[in-house]
Amino acid sequence: MKILVIGSGGREHALVWRLAQSGHTVIAAPGNPGIEALARCIAVAIDDHAGLAELSRTERVDLVVVGPEAPLVAGLADELRAGGIPTFGPGAAGAQLEGSKAFSKQFFARHGIPTAPFEVVSTAAEADAAIDRLGGVCVVKADGLAAGKGVVVAADAAEARAAAREMLGGRFGPAGASLVIEKKIVGREVSVLALTDGRHLEVLPATEDHKTMFDGDVGPNTGGMGTVSPAWISADVMHR
Repeated sequence: MKILVIGSGGREHALVWRLAQSGHTVIAAPGNPGIEALARCIAVAIDDHAGLAELSRTERVDLVVVGPEAPLVAGLADELRAGGIPTFGPGAAGAQLEGSKAFSKQFFARHGIPTAPFEVVSTAAEADAAIDRLGGVCVVKADGLAAGKGVVVAADAAEARAAAREMLGGRFGPAGASLVIEKKIVGREVSVLALTDGRHLEVLPATEDHKTMFDGDVGPNTGGMGTVSPAWISADVMHR
């Protein structure tokens, strides 16, 4: 197959590497210097939906793989599929689960999916009150997309309040106009992802994401320092 991978980060580099290793012809837009060693890179920005659709048609690709969250939230996959271009990636409606932490938490609560207690706030006073109600030791999350950096796992109430003020003060722009304040749950975290076309479900191996900047699980969160898969999770827990 001839596959177009959209994006320019480490995630897209990994996707290109694996697709090329599997024998596919891969092009990337816009790509990056690392990707250039594996695939032809074409300078079309991820927010240029018309340009990406035209590139897909000009290159006669069999499949488009959209890597970053932002174009998915903006409806790129919907537009490509509407134009008859096979595309891997959720439409804008599904991408809301990633694009808005408030939406996803409210979705979980509405459908009885277990999730940590939380509140959605948009002012410092609301944040302070929520932090107190949730016990002081909280996780503060910018509602919108922040390149994987919009979460502070606070050690105490003072750090949570400071993080909330920094986010509401514009650190992440519009993404931080509202916040999710969540009760901190202590333990090891794993991610279990699944692929679906709306009818079939393919569950992928569990992964453990390491986001903190420094060794020993300390420092600010990053977009991701790497993952380990399969993770430590037991077969019984994985089944459940």
